[in-house]
Amino acid sequence: MAKVTIVFGILLIILGLVGYFGTGSKAPTALIPTWFGLTLGVGGALAISPNPTRRKIFMHVNVTIGLIGCVGAFIVAIQGYSHARSLGQEPDYIALAAKLAMGLLLLIYVNLCVRSFIQTRRARQE
Repeated sequence: MAKVTIVFGILLIILGLVGYFGTGSKAPTALIPTWFGLTLGVGGALAISPNPTRRKIFMHVNVTIGLIGCVGAFIVAIQGYSHARSLGQEPDYIALAAKLAMGLLLLIYVNLCVRSFIQTRRARQE
């Protein structure tokens, strides 16, 4: 799962850079997926270890970061959409798409991690 973590980190970095430069480099908050991606990338690299305890700790830290990012992205997307609608304006669909993409990527990542944790625990019990 450490290599999967690095892949999702790279995807988030790309999403953040595309969002930032796609908006004309106006909104530095478009780089938020990049920071989550860097964090997951570093965490994934640290989880590549022959020591199972160290690997377990870093993977649990990574999935926690992923869960926080997932929930945060969806909450901010919903807030931004509802706030724009309450003002009678059209929401910024590029920003909304970036937030939803970040939330979806992290939801998939957390799901894969939880499945891996369950499989590992079942294999240990057998």
